[in-house]
Amino acid sequence: MSKTTIAIVDDEAAVRDSLTALLSASGFRTAEFDCGKSFVDAAPGLNTPCVALVDIRMPGMDGLELLMRLKQEGIAIPVIVMTGHGDIELAVQSMKAGAIDFLEKPFDHDRLRAAISLAGERKPQSAPARHVDPGAQQKIATLSSRERQVLEGLALGESNKAVAIRLGISARTVEVHRAHIMRKLDVKNLAQLLRLAIHAGIDDRASSP
Repeated sequence: MSKTTIAIVDDEAAVRDSLTALLSASGFRTAEFDCGKSFVDAAPGLNTPCVALVDIRMPGMDGLELLMRLKQEGIAIPVIVMTGHGDIELAVQSMKAGAIDFLEKPFDHDRLRAAISLAGERKPQSAPARHVDPGAQQKIATLSSRERQVLEGLALGESNKAVAIRLGISARTVEVHRAHIMRKLDVKNLAQLLRLAIHAGIDDRASSP
């Protein structure tokens, strides 16, 4: 992995500088981009293998549009989306659009390295594709039928209230199920819960007829 180039795409110089220092200390080569367009323009000429760390919110081309452009142009660079507080829904949309993972700021260094390792294991292809993790699927299989229904709703972006109405239960009951789900799956927050659900492919099955 030390030969992998990490493209850091963020409009904030402080974020780029911090990530460059961290990743360089770990032996990675880095390339900095202050906007999505500059990265997309340079992407075909970047050293390979390459992994991109992309901020979800940027002026002009944001992270979601960047993913779409990479897919349209057949550029097979794995993307990890970086999000701020309150951007979970956008991050989930990005993973559905082909991102490998999403990380919340401020970063947990172990999570960052794990995400880069996962992205680096992906085989080159004409466009990003969703990753389904058998380990995540095994964890989801431990849920009860009702807990799975609640998780499916959350993975589709539904609020607690919307899940309650659809299932014919109270919002408080949804909250209780959500707490049980998080404890069973050993996740600490909604971001981790949704990440696990997406890696298990549960949102795809939930949206199927």
